[in-house]
Amino acid sequence: MKSEQSSLFDAVLAAHARYGTAEGGANASYIPFLAGVPSNLAAIAAMTVDGAICAAGDADYAFALESISKVCTLALAMEDVGPDAVREKIGVDPTGLPFNSVMALELHNGKPLSPLVNAGAMATVSLLRASNNEERWQRVLDMQSALAGSPVTLSDEVNKSEQATNFHNRAIAWLLSSADSMFCDPMDACDVYTRQCSTLVTTRQLASMAATLAAQGRSPVTGRQVLKCEHVPCVLAEMTMEGLYERSGDWAYTVGVPAKSGVGGGIMAVVPGVMGLAAFSPPLDDAGNSVRGQLMVADVAKALGLSLFDRR
Repeated sequence: MKSEQSSLFDAVLAAHARYGTAEGGANASYIPFLAGVPSNLAAIAAMTVDGAICAAGDADYAFALESISKVCTLALAMEDVGPDAVREKIGVDPTGLPFNSVMALELHNGKPLSPLVNAGAMATVSLLRASNNEERWQRVLDMQSALAGSPVTLSDEVNKSEQATNFHNRAIAWLLSSADSMFCDPMDACDVYTRQCSTLVTTRQLASMAATLAAQGRSPVTGRQVLKCEHVPCVLAEMTMEGLYERSGDWAYTVGVPAKSGVGGGIMAVVPGVMGLAAFSPPLDDAGNSVRGQLMVADVAKALGLSLFDRR
């Protein structure tokens, strides 16, 4: 095991050295807070299913979780209502369109299709069991912390920036409601969704989230069974199909591990039974995925032969 950890550490260091300063992409500009994050930041981390962790770069810098939070809320919905209800009420197919697409809703009669695009994520929030909106929000935050194995906190600054600019998501929430695809007050769901995207995590915490999924829902940090092991394959399937939005197929083809990106610059990837990988760097490609993050995670996956589709 020691030699395996040494190989992993070498791969992480090499990936950061190769791609931590790669050119290309730009910070998300439609959320003022994200536009101001230093674009030179870059980090990568890996955590094995037994809790060993290695990292390189700015791995302790706390950044906005953004759309990676959709995985956490999907996991919670799986626990609350089960995979069949998620499949029936939201859908489990890729949209083939951008993450904030209204056209995708129109083309499918108001059904979101995927919990990992904005429409599906808000509908997922609305499925959660809660007596009021604050309880719904607290349960989402608790799931993020449980997956990370350490406290995750809301950034008031990020939340204010996002709440002030989330008019498009509010419109999507009302469209969902009009199509009977929203299961609580639409503005409550939009509010919680906006908050869940506004929490801060480090790259180390993100690697822990990924490792929890790799360990069949059991946190390598705390030992807690965060979600039922039978729900993990459903979450990973969604990450494979929609985790990098319209680039998800290309990622599966070339890298071969389930992953999820966020416009805050984070990416997490899961190698079932082996490890979780996480990377962070703010400049994004035109689909909303971290340019350096993709390169670093892909480099580690290639170096260690982690593709699920190539078991030579």
